[in-house]
Amino acid sequence: MVIKVFLASSSGSTAIKKKQQDVLGFLEALKVDYAPLDIACNEDNRMWMRENVPVEKKPTNGIPLPPQIFNEESYCGDYETFFDAKEDNAVFAFLGLPPPPGSKEAKEAEKAFILENGPVENGTVENETVENGTDDAEDEENLEAEEVEEENLDDDSLKREVPMEEFNGDEHTDEVEAEVGGETGEEAAEEAAEEDAAAEEKVAKEEEEEVVENTEEAAEDTKAPVKQEEAQEEVEDEEAKEEEDE
Repeated sequence: MVIKVFLASSSGSTAIKKKQQDVLGFLEALKVDYAPLDIACNEDNRMWMRENVPVEKKPTNGIPLPPQIFNEESYCGDYETFFDAKEDNAVFAFLGLPPPPGSKEAKEAEKAFILENGPVENGTVENETVENGTDDAEDEENLEAEEVEEENLDDDSLKREVPMEEFNGDEHTDEVEAEVGGETGEEAAEEAAEEDAAAEEKVAKEEEEEVVENTEEAAEDTKAPVKQEEAQEEVEDEEAKEEEDE
């Protein structure tokens, strides 16, 4: 991959000349191979640059100014974007090139990769290793699922073969006893209710008899004075007859 830097060797603008020198000097310091292409002396270079700079990157007048940077046919950016990448230690990413091992940008890229994917042995990740690791994990999960399914089938088979009384054991016996105990409890409750009803009936009968006795006694007490008066009258009548006879 060749980095192309479009320049204007005979530009009258001091600012453009300084920007071009900054870009070329920094590329040389990074030991990046590049090809300077003059647009002042070569009309083809000028036309190619103007046609391949994206529309959204062009200024309002539609004519991009040098320096403009490309990686082969891919547009990288102008001086401003190059300067921003330099400030962020991301010039190689800006140029679409892998950073050299041990460089600050390579270390930053490695940190970002570790944060995203976790630590990696030997600083590299092989696609085959990752794919194989994923396949192995999936195989293990499938194997565990099959074993669990087989165990469930075996348990179901045992449940069908073993009688319910033997399979449930003491628990089934407890259920039967509970049912029997429940019936006995209901019968006892019915008997207790009958006894309570009989006792209440007996108490009511005794109360009724007591009321009758009290009523009879009251009637006798009422009759006694009447009989005494009648007897007294009879005695007085007899005495009166005797006096008359005399």
